[in-house]
Amino acid sequence: MKIGGKFSAFDISAAGLSVQRKRMNLIAENIANADTTKTEKNEAYKRQYFKVTAKNSFPEAMKMEGNKMKLQMTDSNHFSGINETPSSDPVVQTGMKVETVEDNTEGEKLFMPNHPDADENGYVEMSNVNIITEMVDMISATRSYEANLTAMNSSKQMAKDSLEI
Repeated sequence: MKIGGKFSAFDISAAGLSVQRKRMNLIAENIANADTTKTEKNEAYKRQYFKVTAKNSFPEAMKMEGNKMKLQMTDSNHFSGINETPSSDPVVQTGMKVETVEDNTEGEKLFMPNHPDADENGYVEMSNVNIITEMVDMISATRSYEANLTAMNSSKQMAKDSLEI
């Protein structure tokens, strides 16, 4: 049974939970590879992060006029094109676009002439992952996950209470 419309509170909270779970997995991968000096590309591991944006999937019936959004009701099925490909992923259902981006900043170069990955001058390029930054990001992702979980539980409680009326 579906409660609410296409963008119900459950769908939005589920999308938030999904994004934060994926974000925590990516942070864990960054931490695990913090000391990796050579990958398949023969370079030091580069930090990865998520870029989450809203897809521009709304039909032409929605227009911005000044700071207000106007909805033109010309067709009763004008929302049918929002989610053309059905998906079970709540992130896709709410119209968010999640992409993994690689941080191309250079890592620290350490003088280690006996290291197998050292260049001709004896320097080894380390990964650009900063453990402190990753741990702060992990705490932030955990707090965001908890906030989405609280919102979902509140929505569930409201739906349950409305059935008792």
